[in-house]
Amino acid sequence: MSTARTTARAVALITVSALGLTACGLTKGDAEGPAPDDSGVTKITVGASPTPHAKILEYVDKELAPDAKLDLEIKTFDDYVQPNVQLSEGTLDANYYQHLPYYEEQVEDRGYDFAHYEGIHIEPFALYSDKVKDLKDLPQGGTIGINNDPSNQGRALQLLADNDVITLKEGKDATNATIFDVDDNPKKLKFKETDAAQLARSLQDLDAAVINGNYAIEADLSTKDALAVEDGKDSPYANFLAVQASNKDNAGLEKLDELLHSPEVKKYIEETWPNGEVLPAF
Repeated sequence: MSTARTTARAVALITVSALGLTACGLTKGDAEGPAPDDSGVTKITVGASPTPHAKILEYVDKELAPDAKLDLEIKTFDDYVQPNVQLSEGTLDANYYQHLPYYEEQVEDRGYDFAHYEGIHIEPFALYSDKVKDLKDLPQGGTIGINNDPSNQGRALQLLADNDVITLKEGKDATNATIFDVDDNPKKLKFKETDAAQLARSLQDLDAAVINGNYAIEADLSTKDALAVEDGKDSPYANFLAVQASNKDNAGLEKLDELLHSPEVKKYIEETWPNGEVLPAF
């Protein structure tokens, strides 16, 4: 092959590669985000957990979005990983399912270039049991189901510590505790680490389990029947709308966040979950 032909081929390859990189960049949020169509309506694709996040978004889409010239496409996810993966890939314009400790852990571990707005609601963690009706009746050597993801495991352990079931080692709390940081455990309880989505389904095989609010709601568990409930006051676990950092100032996304913090949404949350399974964070 001649030098001229080799050089020409190399230039062609560089050009194609550059075009490919540009295309990939656009799919990862380098554009300005969702924009109005010819009729002035902005379509926004949002990923959410089914309950309560998607239900709140459905209320907004039906009652508030039309006047704001927004059209929501709501995609539900049963796991805590894919909503951030798809937001990063540009499949979603936003997601609504996570709290700050989990968000920060994901951003640090996976290198996401995200931003987020203020908290919308809190889902208090609670300790549930099919076998006992009071904390004092937890059996010696009983098995407690607990989250296996770090940002929520410490939160679950803190709930148990706050209710004098266990104590945690000095310097350990909801933000950093794991099952290895349990200090005093008078009842010699065993902790079974389980995926958050499976805890409610595993409840019958456990003496008790600390269950995330959204999964408790899906399983028809009410905080009024719980053995212990997390205090929602000044909670760092408010769930919020997350977006790609490049799109935080997008007019449509800002309008959606404004609707999610409206008096109408606050009233909807309070009336839909009157027992406190979901609490407004604003």
